[in-house]
Amino acid sequence: MVQKHNFSVRIFGILLGLMSGLSGAEEIQLQHKGLTLNATLVLAEEQQISDGVLLLTHGTLAHNQMEIIATLQELLVDSGVSVLAINLSLGVSDRHGMYDCSMPHTHRHTDAVEEMGVWIDWLEQQGASKIDLVGHSRGGNQVAWLAAEQDRPSIGKVVLIAPATWGEKKSVDGYQKRYGTPLAPLYQQAEALVQAGNGKQMMGPIGFIYCAESQVTADAFVAYYQSDPRRDTAYLLPQIGKPLLLIEGSEDSVVGSIAKEGEAPGGGNIESLVIDGAGHFFRDLYLEDVAEQMVEWLQG
Repeated sequence: MVQKHNFSVRIFGILLGLMSGLSGAEEIQLQHKGLTLNATLVLAEEQQISDGVLLLTHGTLAHNQMEIIATLQELLVDSGVSVLAINLSLGVSDRHGMYDCSMPHTHRHTDAVEEMGVWIDWLEQQGASKIDLVGHSRGGNQVAWLAAEQDRPSIGKVVLIAPATWGEKKSVDGYQKRYGTPLAPLYQQAEALVQAGNGKQMMGPIGFIYCAESQVTADAFVAYYQSDPRRDTAYLLPQIGKPLLLIEGSEDSVVGSIAKEGEAPGGGNIESLVIDGAGHFFRDLYLEDVAEQMVEWLQG
């Protein structure tokens, strides 16, 4: 059973040119585990939450006003799709902008799955009977994780844009290449702290995700580097029962490709789209192509 929440909500009207740059944009704030979560809600013309909302999730250490998210939100709203673009807290109350690597890291990869569930709860309480889920990069993996493990009636369709992939060798080799030190001893140290009940103990300075010389809790380090096949989006796809669209760029050098020869793994509910020439962030006109294809598929 999905846990419901009693929300303390504050809604702010945002002037044109601020935040997403869309007229009618509102910042929504919820209280969750002592943190203020925030998101930007923009309803399409003549639409209400009860007509359906798309929940949009950003990638690693990013935010809902980065170029790909803000532009995609604008394009979708212009095409008649209402969008709630969330900011994952990453353990920081009322977080805006990119995560500052100088800040201690206490967040876990799976925190995002829980927070997306909180936003779905809120949308349901506002009367939304259909909620489509869209995530980019690591956010794509986190959306897939939620959709695979929570078969909620309100979830309509799922779109994964350049979702994160994972492999143990890839993770180990990537850490060594980025930070010039082996991952295994650090992971073993973090795991020992967690098993001893000291998961909140800080480790560092240490390389973590994209941040060098970071302070990181043992809990956070284990959460991001543990061997868990669910961190690989391809593993999750067959477990998702909702209609799913996988969008990838042919020139994506960040996460690579899941689809093989235009076909995504999984059942008949999965469709695959490769945008020729696009990189990981689908810059310039590529994002317009993504939005156009998404809207056609979502409304089909």
